[in-house]
Amino acid sequence: MCSNITDYQAVYIAGFLTRRLPANDINKLTASLQDAQVDLTPHQVEAALFAFKSPLSKGAILADEVGLGKTIEAGIILSQHWSEHKRRLLVICPANLRKQWSSELLEKFYLPSVIMETKSFNASIENGAFNPFDTENIVISSLQFAKSKAAYIKSTNWDLVIIDEAHRLRNVYKPQNRIANTIKEAIESRKKILMTATPLQNSILELYGLVSIIDDYVFGDIKSFKSQFGHSLTDEEFMELRRRLQPVCKRTLRRQVLEYIKYTKRIAIVEEFFPTENEQRLYDMVTDYLNKPKLYALPNSQRQLMTLILRKLLASSTYAIYGTFCSLINRLQDIIAKNDNVLLKNLVIEEYEEDNDEWVDNEEIEEDIEVIAEAMRMLQYDYLGGSGSRGYGKVKFYNLKADNVIGDVDENIKKQINELLSEI
Repeated sequence: MCSNITDYQAVYIAGFLTRRLPANDINKLTASLQDAQVDLTPHQVEAALFAFKSPLSKGAILADEVGLGKTIEAGIILSQHWSEHKRRLLVICPANLRKQWSSELLEKFYLPSVIMETKSFNASIENGAFNPFDTENIVISSLQFAKSKAAYIKSTNWDLVIIDEAHRLRNVYKPQNRIANTIKEAIESRKKILMTATPLQNSILELYGLVSIIDDYVFGDIKSFKSQFGHSLTDEEFMELRRRLQPVCKRTLRRQVLEYIKYTKRIAIVEEFFPTENEQRLYDMVTDYLNKPKLYALPNSQRQLMTLILRKLLASSTYAIYGTFCSLINRLQDIIAKNDNVLLKNLVIEEYEEDNDEWVDNEEIEEDIEVIAEAMRMLQYDYLGGSGSRGYGKVKFYNLKADNVIGDVDENIKKQINELLSEI
């Protein structure tokens, strides 16, 4: 027994030792959550324990329905890691959720975090950091930024990686899905928690894709998965699928928690909106401006992105678009005064980085067209007009072509879309 420690150190060591409990012991979470400003529900604690179930586990998918508190579950998991002095923690989420994640971790769990984006990343590099991701704070990054800095993420020895809205990576089984595959490769050897309310949307292959991010060996290769589950499943095959998923995926439905969560009945009220004369005039003026062949305020490489963002701001409020245009004017004036072409090139990229994931993703555009194309193929197989005296009519789609109506669309995107449409 060491006799050189102080009373304060003894108390600290004793507290630390109490946290070393079996992964499936509910007391494991007690110490780390004693100061948390949240009212935990049984299913949230159960989900957290599921994620801790085995030191050999490569991770888990938490697929609770919307509104059941998946962020709270993630906060529990992060708190426990933090209490065990595991400080290499990464949260990858949609860009528009980064600030929400940061504030909730601080307010509800007293966990410090840093939002890793272009500005903070470059500032860290300028201050001499070799790898800005290698920090003692929880790192929060957007999907797009994580993809662009995959080399830095891969070189960091993460204790845990949490991916929010993980269904955005559902098509990782497709080699052409660069974002999903790049992120998967960067965190391949790390423990992961995937969070999504919709693990399955359009195809059962999406479920395969999400599970493969956790562990490539759960289902084997995609060819084997297709042969076993890529068709209408029998009851036995369905039970086998559930059995294979059970160790890696936990899903809780709303109807399962009604005894301790009382949901407020919501009644939707639809209000018809008509813009005023001035609002319509502003909309037309902004539209005319954005349709100009050359805009010095917007770099050509980011024109599509910025057009969508400005329309989004315009739909939000006149005050939002006013502030944005004031910012553009001020920066253009600075450029004229300084004759700074570098500043012109990077005019608004940093400021609107958070919308990059949301609005410009060629892969998501392609996925949407694939869904539409598949729906049209299914419609061709169906009988229209009922049966018997009402007929057995079918339809056939042909010579389908997509083209831009307003503004410019990247020719490669149009080519990909039209290739998909030609296969119907």
